[in-house]
Amino acid sequence: MEVGGDRFYELAATRQSIREFRPDPVPATLIERLLAIACQAPSAHNRQPWRYVVLAQDEARQRLVRAMSERFRADLEQDGLPAEQVDRLVDRGRRRLLDPPVVILLCMTLEDMDRYPDAARQAAERTMAVQGVALAGGQLLLAAHAHGLGGCWVCAPLFVPEIVRANLDLPAGWDAQAAIILGWPAEAGRDRDRRPVAEVTRWL
Repeated sequence: MEVGGDRFYELAATRQSIREFRPDPVPATLIERLLAIACQAPSAHNRQPWRYVVLAQDEARQRLVRAMSERFRADLEQDGLPAEQVDRLVDRGRRRLLDPPVVILLCMTLEDMDRYPDAARQAAERTMAVQGVALAGGQLLLAAHAHGLGGCWVCAPLFVPEIVRANLDLPAGWDAQAAIILGWPAEAGRDRDRRPVAEVTRWL
């Protein structure tokens, strides 16, 4: 039986990436509710490979962003970008993780996933864990939108999982996949064209 189908379609169709937020805090109880919904996402074998780190302490967040920014700057300089562009990109990356009221790191663990003796099946098992974490993150963003929050998926932690783990003293098996930034929107989302279904679908 369909319950609230129209409401779901409206939520899914109107969710947009929000990067600018009001300074108003987000209640911890609401964050916990969003995480609980994220934990309802499907995952291979129901192994639930997602792990979350809520960066609630300014000192921890600043320490992490400082270390990530240093690596980002080094990478951009190695790419040969002009100094002014490097400064601009690094500052934008810093602000993206420092300004939002809430930053939630999405991490993945393989500790409960199956083990195989061959590389091909083991690689597939890891991909299934990645898929599960992505589904949980998407569900979290949709739930945030339902509560009037804005959010955005930030890929930066994926590039430096060892820096994230070291600066936040995470368990060895927790690999950073992304950060979700959340808050009460201070901007309207930007409309982005979506490819039509017919362009991305084959019926066989």
